[in-house]
Amino acid sequence: MTQTADAEKQVLVPLTTPEEVDQFLQDYPLAAVFKAGTCHKTMQGFGVLETFLQEHELPVGFIRVVDWRPASNHVAEMTGIVHHSPQLMIFKDGQVQFEVNNWDITPEVLEPVFAQVPARSTSGSVQTDDNIEPYRRLMRDFVDGKVSDWAFQDQYVTMFRDDASLRSQREFELLSRLFGDPDAYHGGLHQLGQPQERGELKDRVQQLLTELG
Repeated sequence: MTQTADAEKQVLVPLTTPEEVDQFLQDYPLAAVFKAGTCHKTMQGFGVLETFLQEHELPVGFIRVVDWRPASNHVAEMTGIVHHSPQLMIFKDGQVQFEVNNWDITPEVLEPVFAQVPARSTSGSVQTDDNIEPYRRLMRDFVDGKVSDWAFQDQYVTMFRDDASLRSQREFELLSRLFGDPDAYHGGLHQLGQPQERGELKDRVQQLLTELG
């Protein structure tokens, strides 16, 4: 994930060290920092953010908290704000102006904030290095009869629950279509209900594969 000179492409910068955090905030007087956690809350939160980034000009630095903890700790120390993940902060001239965490990263919360952020002349694109191939492989195996309904459901829900990728809102909504919110199951497969209760599972999986491309 790299910066680009293309005005219509979203600036999305990995911040791996305290020095990179400081440089990023110096380079961009108005910018956001997004802390990525270790579960699908990160995917959902970034998906919400991504919808606003398509229409607004706001550079984003992202921190994968587990991998780049010194950078995350530096942000907490410099702002005095307790760490959460996911966590979104908006900075102006190096000072934090806004902060929101976890499930509170919603369109309703971000809309008034982004009303103060410059709009793009045309819709931009947000590109990440995260891919959906692991989901495709599992779905193909299921459609091909290599994995049972229950095994597929268990593996898919586990994969989705642990997915902390930076994904678009479209990808998040597509991937969550099969079984909904994995946190609702609390790890209990018996609470998922019969797979066929949501309709013919293989048909729905095949449709999802088609839409994911």
